[in-house]
Amino acid sequence: MKRSISFWLDVLAAVLVLVALYMALVYAPEAVNLPTEAERLAQRIFYFHVAFAWTGSVAFLVTAVAGLAYLVTSEMRWDALAVSSAEIGLVFLSVVIVTGSLWARPTWNTWWTWDPRLTTVSVAWLLYAAYLMLRNAVEEPDRRARFAGVYGLLSFLSIPLTFMSIRLWRTIHPVVVGGGGQGSQGGFHLAPRMFQALMVSLLAVSVLYVALLLHRYAAELLALDVEGLRERVIGR
Repeated sequence: MKRSISFWLDVLAAVLVLVALYMALVYAPEAVNLPTEAERLAQRIFYFHVAFAWTGSVAFLVTAVAGLAYLVTSEMRWDALAVSSAEIGLVFLSVVIVTGSLWARPTWNTWWTWDPRLTTVSVAWLLYAAYLMLRNAVEEPDRRARFAGVYGLLSFLSIPLTFMSIRLWRTIHPVVVGGGGQGSQGGFHLAPRMFQALMVSLLAVSVLYVALLLHRYAAELLALDVEGLRERVIGR
């Protein structure tokens, strides 16, 4: 039987995630600048923490672009893509918050602190949770899509703000790429094997996002077809 592209993408995502887990937990060396075993072990969360954060940001960018495309074309397939990507992005952002808390406990001796990065990522999570709530509150499809398109564009402003927060303000959150703001703490140098593990994790989570998006988008298009059929039957 001929396999679909989505099937092979699912297989590729599963293989890459397994490889990324091996590289994060075994292949990459321990962070030598961390004083305790608990901190060195928790640091291994970093590879997937960063990968989910990056890919979640891409998911919200897709939501913004698809929402803008709907506002320009009024084609519902763009709205379907926007909501599909937003749902996955919110799940990925939830993973970021959970893994960040697990990493913070042995490193900062607390599960949570209102650091600029943590504050802005919480705002982003709430904005996209509200995006989904807004969609559920509006029944008329075209009106819902217009509201969601505008709201998705405005909400995306929280994503670059979250990225820049540790570069603009004093923070204890590590800065891996580029320099942080004056007084930033917690940065660390990536050894070659650490960098390789990070790149594989980024690739694995990116492929996972695309695989999930294909399935969710197909389901949303099917729901649109069912809704259209129901309206035609009722309108007879």
